Amino acid sequence: MNIFLIGYRCVGKTTVGKSIARMMGRSFVDSDMLIVQESGQSIQKIVDTEGWNVFRSMERSMLKKICKKDHQVVATGGGMVLNTDNVEEMKKSGTIVWLRATTLTILERILQDENTGNLRPALTDKGLKEEIEETLLERNSYYENASDFFMNTNGIGVAEISKILIHKIKDIGMKNVF
Repeated sequence: MNIFLIGYRCVGKTTVGKSIARMMGRSFVDSDMLIVQESGQSIQKIVDTEGWNVFRSMERSMLKKICKKDHQVVATGGGMVLNTDNVEEMKKSGTIVWLRATTLTILERILQDENTGNLRPALTDKGLKEEIEETLLERNSYYENASDFFMNTNGIGVAEISKILIHKIKDIGMKNVF
């Protein structure tokens, strides 16, 4: 079984995912990074030249490839849960964990991240704080409906988050975790 980390941009999916994978002796994959590697283009360039629909199609295709393998920790793109087929695919293939953070935490992390421009194209034409608030309002129900459980990542270190998540995964009885 796989462990899928879902949530908005900069909530810690990649950082926490790498930590959990290391602690559990699993491989780590980042669906967005795999799309970039396979296409040879940044997400920003894909969206700018092809549009969001093409990117979402690439995302769907990449998830199918990821789900053919097992014992992975997977950091998903923030919009992965917008497609119900993606959610079904993840549920069949493992446990889905929603990482959450406040608007302020997300904003601070985005502003500190050098890769934001290439990896996180604008989702709206609003200012960054307003975009985060608006998009969270739109997506939170998708994240909630998709997830098996959630974890807030505000003000908690990566190692602590990882330990808590591994404990929760064990508690829900995920088969073949270790």
